[in-house]
This record gives sequence, C-alpha cells and structure tokens, in this order.
Amino acid sequence: MTVSLPLVVVLGFFAWAAIKYLGVRVWIVVLITLFGFWLSRTFLAPAIESGTRSGVTVINGQHI
Repeated sequence: MTVSLPLVVVLGFFAWAAIKYLGVRVWIVVLITLFGFWLSRTFLAPAIESGTRSGVTVINGQHI
C-alpha cells in the first residue's frame, strides 16, 4: 500500500509535535514560517526547491 502525503502536511505534523512535545513556543514556529515566506521571494528559492525535490526523490527512491 502506498500513501502519498504532501511535504507541507509532513512539516505541519512536525511543527505540531514540536509545539506539543518539545515545548517549542508558537511564536517561534510563526517566526520561522514567516522567514520561509520571505526566503521564497529571494534568489535562493530555485536552489531550495531543487534541493528539496532532490531530497524527496532520494528518500522515495530508497523505498521502491
């Protein structure tokens, strides 16, 4: 059985778990999220997207 989850759902789960179990404050998660939105508007965005896609491909390739 194959389950496909968007990366944003997985990251959202980790953020929720960090708040609930690690005691990370909500404002820190909000600050990091806003930084991600700001970073997506810079010249680094294509490199970050390419690296993320490559990483997901490597992880998915190991489970085939």
